[in-house]
Amino acid sequence: MKLIKFFALSAALAAGMVAANAQSADKCNDIFVGGGVGIISPMTPGFNSPSVYVNLEVGKYITPVWGVRAVIGGPFQTLDANEGNATDAGIGARGFKNKLFGELNFDAMFSITNAFAKDLAKLNVYLFAGPTVNFSSEGSRFSDVQNANVILVEESDKFKVRAGATVGLGVAYNLTNSFALGLEGRFGVTPSIFGDADPYRKAEGTTRIALNGVWTIGGANGKVARAAMAAAAAGYISKEAAQALADEAVEKNPKIVEKIVEKPVVKEVEKVVETVVPASTAIFFEIGKANIDAKNKARIQLYAEAINAGADDCVYEVGGYADKKTGSVSRNQNLAEKRAQAVYDALVEFGVDPSQLEMKAYGGVDPMFFNNDVLSRTVVIKKK
Repeated sequence: MKLIKFFALSAALAAGMVAANAQSADKCNDIFVGGGVGIISPMTPGFNSPSVYVNLEVGKYITPVWGVRAVIGGPFQTLDANEGNATDAGIGARGFKNKLFGELNFDAMFSITNAFAKDLAKLNVYLFAGPTVNFSSEGSRFSDVQNANVILVEESDKFKVRAGATVGLGVAYNLTNSFALGLEGRFGVTPSIFGDADPYRKAEGTTRIALNGVWTIGGANGKVARAAMAAAAAGYISKEAAQALADEAVEKNPKIVEKIVEKPVVKEVEKVVETVVPASTAIFFEIGKANIDAKNKARIQLYAEAINAGADDCVYEVGGYADKKTGSVSRNQNLAEKRAQAVYDALVEFGVDPSQLEMKAYGGVDPMFFNNDVLSRTVVIKKK
């Protein structure tokens, strides 16, 4: 009964994440693929010699915190015969070594690191859970020929599929913007692949430990740069703001965004001679923060100079925003106010008359630019 409840809970968790993925297909954070090698061993009484375990995975982080993935694993499990874990009342201890074995796991993933630290952290500690199915021969089964004194078990090569659930913990370190190396442990419960000869035939625990390499398609910084440039092309933010984000990504990994920033840079140079105040600009913040870094302060100074050189009767809105998916409603409202106040104070510091500024806080909002939550942690300065 406990196994059924555990399986139902993990299946519901994974199904919920898949549903969230389907509803947010356009809110694309980077897809990742990977593979690993390690060991696998059933957790039955006595010593069980570990066997080689390899896996391939593909998945996607829907938000910086939540993700889904599918993992194919195998190809061996070992049940050690020396301790008599598998028994046949007719002939004594039996064992089945290096059985061909495969499994398919569906995981809902929760990043502990990104839940409490800033986005794109180097070290990612995450939990995962979900249903699993494995594929192997039946292994052994109770013989059709029995008598009152013994229970006979015979080997069987009949193909069988078994369902269960797994949970695990992983630690990954981002060596580059697109490649991470990590260690992952997974514990699962399914009916034993060794069949009726195994005393734990109804619910056998199995542990896997693997060293994994994971490639993020496009790279995390490439994602930010692409989102910024697309947002600028659609008119959601100024090209100055988009270029600043792309420049920061280029500093970390030039090859990823080289083609993305090439054309916008040319177009930006063509408009340097313009003297009119840009319709709007955006200042971006880290998750949970309201302090302005040097790059954004320089952007504010340039916009302040444009305001001071423009008409005295123009009024500009300083609107603060937060990411709706992180933090409570009250916390996001407070954070939006602090961000708007910080930009307002910086504009006044650079000579803008307070009578030309109107400060507002919009709190937590859905993705504002190109369906990217990171770009909602912002203050937008615009003409009214």
